[in-house]
Amino acid sequence: MSAVEAVGGYAGGVYLRTRTDGLLRLAALEGLPGRLFRPWWRMHVNRPYPVAEAFRSGQAVHLPDAESAMRRFPQLTAGLPFTFGSLYEPVTAGDERFGVLMVLRPATPGVAVEPEHRERMRNVAARLAAELAALTAGGEPVLWDGDPFSPPPPVPRGGAETAVDRLAQAVLSMDRQGRIRYANAAAAALSATEGRPLLGEVLWEALPWLGHPAYEDHFRAVFMAREPVHFVARQGHPPAGTWLSVGLYPGPDGVTVTVGSAGSDRYAPGTEGSGSPAEGSSSALYRPVALAIALTEAVTARQVSAVVTEELLPAFGGRQLAIYLLDERHLHLAWETGFPRGFLDRFDGVGLDVRLPGVETLTTGRPLFFESMEHLAAAYPGIPLDTHVGARAFLPLIASGRPVGSCILGFDTPRGFGAEERTVLTALAGLIAQALERARRYDSEAALARGLQSALLPHRLPVRDHVVTVGRYLPGTVGMDVGGDWYDVAETGPDTLALVIGDVQGHGVAAAATMGQLRSAVRAFALGGNAPEQVVRGTNRLLIDLDPGQIASCCYVELDRTTGRARAVRAGHPQPLLRHPGGRTEVLNLRGGVVLGVDAAASYPVTEFALEPGALLALYTDGLVEVPGTDIDAGVERLRVALAAARPVPLTETADRLAGGAGATGDRPDDIALLLAWRTGPTERARGGHERAPARQSGGKFTLI
Repeated sequence: MSAVEAVGGYAGGVYLRTRTDGLLRLAALEGLPGRLFRPWWRMHVNRPYPVAEAFRSGQAVHLPDAESAMRRFPQLTAGLPFTFGSLYEPVTAGDERFGVLMVLRPATPGVAVEPEHRERMRNVAARLAAELAALTAGGEPVLWDGDPFSPPPPVPRGGAETAVDRLAQAVLSMDRQGRIRYANAAAAALSATEGRPLLGEVLWEALPWLGHPAYEDHFRAVFMAREPVHFVARQGHPPAGTWLSVGLYPGPDGVTVTVGSAGSDRYAPGTEGSGSPAEGSSSALYRPVALAIALTEAVTARQVSAVVTEELLPAFGGRQLAIYLLDERHLHLAWETGFPRGFLDRFDGVGLDVRLPGVETLTTGRPLFFESMEHLAAAYPGIPLDTHVGARAFLPLIASGRPVGSCILGFDTPRGFGAEERTVLTALAGLIAQALERARRYDSEAALARGLQSALLPHRLPVRDHVVTVGRYLPGTVGMDVGGDWYDVAETGPDTLALVIGDVQGHGVAAAATMGQLRSAVRAFALGGNAPEQVVRGTNRLLIDLDPGQIASCCYVELDRTTGRARAVRAGHPQPLLRHPGGRTEVLNLRGGVVLGVDAAASYPVTEFALEPGALLALYTDGLVEVPGTDIDAGVERLRVALAAARPVPLTETADRLAGGAGATGDRPDDIALLLAWRTGPTERARGGHERAPARQSGGKFTLI
């Protein structure tokens, strides 16, 4: 990979988009064994990692050392607690974002990434983007859903030395993909299959006892940083097997591995019969830290469950996960992964008087560990099993003494659970319980807040000849507070309508309360027969008199529905869009004044324009067009293009399409409000504009008003 060499790196890779919206996958990897970095093959763009940040923002991320990585991305450091530098460059062509180019290199503590290296990364990313754009132009979608491709590294120089063959200590050399390129005579005896050739084999396949998840952090450390690593590993299956001392010595083209006797078994960790080497592994520390950090950022029960799946399972080599939550005196399945479809349904809704391990772990407060499925079946005769091979851990989820639910971890093969490992799992169960308890409070408070927000918005828009109006509101999905976006349509005369949209700065109950007051004030001033500039000026003075410590933007349009004549006033709000009957769509240039709540003497000039039959006017709040890390003008242009391509009839579908394109899926940092007004032609009927009552849906779906 040219980028690796260009910036003095030792490894690199490319993340590309997948068919799953918001998910990136590692498409190419050089200089690192892919097996060791499987937890990072998938990356959601909303995760707090540098790859996601570079893709989401469209800006390069440079981390010269561990300190900068810890400061900006603590989860990266928790999962990869090694000394290295890293560079991340978005791969973009125009508005098209294909993925992220990544390079790992030695750390340069206190020294920023050199300008020439930044330029080289940009150039390589630009060349890659141009090639991917050419593929897209040729009709081939640039999407990656498979495992990462790893080009074979060059075979390092050197061979067996007679002196090394005389050593009783095993010596192997492996390249940066983990393949054995040299092994002395003593190393051949380590293979489980006598006489099996080691050269060309992946180390963890040739010596599977070194492939235990407990040792992965040691190998990751030696590939990520240029410092030797020493640890003790067990050859063979517990409780039998021999403890050996393993040394790893990194170099620019690979790693030298030495394996020798560890001396007395008393030196080896975990000899109390647990059989779990995880106790001596740094993964027992770093993975739980990563889980704890991730749990602090999860605000919904689904996010908590996803974090447990992504962080806890890989840490302990698990394959199945189920989370049950307590509702009164019954346990209900809230999340599952890895189990056969429908298998856990029979346990959904079980009472606390049923003898099941998932129930008893909660009622007794004691975790239950079964080193094999035979042990589980013997302890609970007749219990349905999804498999006859594996192991299970049942953890009570208790937060501040209150029962929350239970967590089930499943493993594909029998395994031991050491004392330290049991302690770590029990402690993590407490963190998960606290996060779930917090998430349940969030879910209930969020539902209440959404109901309040919806109650403050109009439940019905007026239906009159010549003009069809449709409104949409989507709550933000980041945080649990309500917002201050609103829209309204008021009949101010026999032939006139007032179209209003506004946005109170901030979130929370205070913003929603201010929004309700402003909506009422605008409507009162409008129904009082005031001109548009008087309506906005009076609302501004009222907001200053109320002194809520907040400001608001607003756009007010008075429309004569028979003639199409419009008079508009804008107070710091985004410019409306006007789609002409032929499809040409423009950003209106309305003169404006300052936002409401700042200057009591502010004036608000009026701009006049015409809405001809078949024309469509779009008023919106900035949540519809703002994307973190990009200019708002780019968002306005995207909305203009979408509106130009839309058909006014039916108007409800047009509103759904415009609002949904701004973030019906994924996290939205801000609320969205949209108001469309379509002036019908002389023979057209108002179709799709009358929605009698709001249809509220959970899970980030539309609130249809």
